[in-house]
Amino acid sequence: MLARAVEILERLVAFPSVSGTSTYGIVNYIKKYIEGHGIEVALSFDLSGERANVFATLGPVVDGGIVLNGHTDVVPVKGQKWQSDPFTLTKRNNCLYGRGSVDMKGFLACVLASIPIFKEMNLKKPIHIAFTFDEETGGYGLPVLLNSPEFIDCSPEIVIVGEPTEMNIITGHKGGDEMRTEITGFEVHSCNPNKGVSAISVAMRLIAKIEEIGDRLACLPHSNSLFEPPYATFNVGKIEGGTARNAIAGWCNFDWEFRPMPGEDSGAIIAEIKEYADKVLLPPMKDINENAEIKVITEVSVPPFDDMNSERAARFISEITGKNSRGVVSFGTDAGYFSAAGLSTVVCGPGSISRAHAPDEYITIGELKEGLSFMKKIAHHLS
Repeated sequence: MLARAVEILERLVAFPSVSGTSTYGIVNYIKKYIEGHGIEVALSFDLSGERANVFATLGPVVDGGIVLNGHTDVVPVKGQKWQSDPFTLTKRNNCLYGRGSVDMKGFLACVLASIPIFKEMNLKKPIHIAFTFDEETGGYGLPVLLNSPEFIDCSPEIVIVGEPTEMNIITGHKGGDEMRTEITGFEVHSCNPNKGVSAISVAMRLIAKIEEIGDRLACLPHSNSLFEPPYATFNVGKIEGGTARNAIAGWCNFDWEFRPMPGEDSGAIIAEIKEYADKVLLPPMKDINENAEIKVITEVSVPPFDDMNSERAARFISEITGKNSRGVVSFGTDAGYFSAAGLSTVVCGPGSISRAHAPDEYITIGELKEGLSFMKKIAHHLS
């Protein structure tokens, strides 16, 4: 089974399935693989028809059962220095290198390689395979899946999101507001900057405000919290603007994120930033040019994952693995969507998140074995 999992992982890594690009290649491969085992596959698409979720059910057509969830997309490799081709699975010292190997195509490979085991077992409850698109950029695929007729009809009891947790049981994580700010200034020659509106200067002031709020939140950590750090955080990850060094920048855009703690009102924090933009920064811009504008856009708001609905799923994993601890992580997953829909959910999968998104990302052979053993224990328990 390990050899089959490595072979599948090699195929999956070969697809450069970066978030926001077409999923046709990787989804078509997964669909054909599952259908090759005599299992029906349903796809649910985004509005463009370019990206799709994969959903399939093994076992009896009854309520309950377990959802095994993972995402097919990966983060970009542009600008990273890899020792080998990131889209060619490369083995070195019992480590399998490649983009997505640990986050989280390794888990997908374990699920797919285990399908023959699932079929051999006399399952009393179904196993649902649910692979989603564009998780890395805000979980765009999961709401589409939740509203698909196939998922609505399956009524699962438990959801296991197989993100890399070193097989630890995770019952909570922060949320994620994926934000974009677009600033329209007024471009003039830099010899007389007072006649123009520098969108870059405005962006600097707004980013300073975001950092000010971040510092304020950092001074108010949640007591006895398991999160590290134990407070909400901001990050400005990308900024672009202007046309030349001798021209006042007529535009500036920046992408940023806010990661609120479970139970925290992210809407109020975002509203404070918007109010500063609208009431403090924008009026003097419009005094110079009425077409000046600041747009603070929430592209997606990923719900936090708290332990409100997790205990049934956590107990299940404890029963089959013997692990009883509960933990939290600061990175986001699709678990928040499942939990918000009332489904008992945990995050648990092979590998370490410390290698995710980094150059020379890898999963070890031993971690793949752990994932395959996990799949086998799930099948035994359900039969």
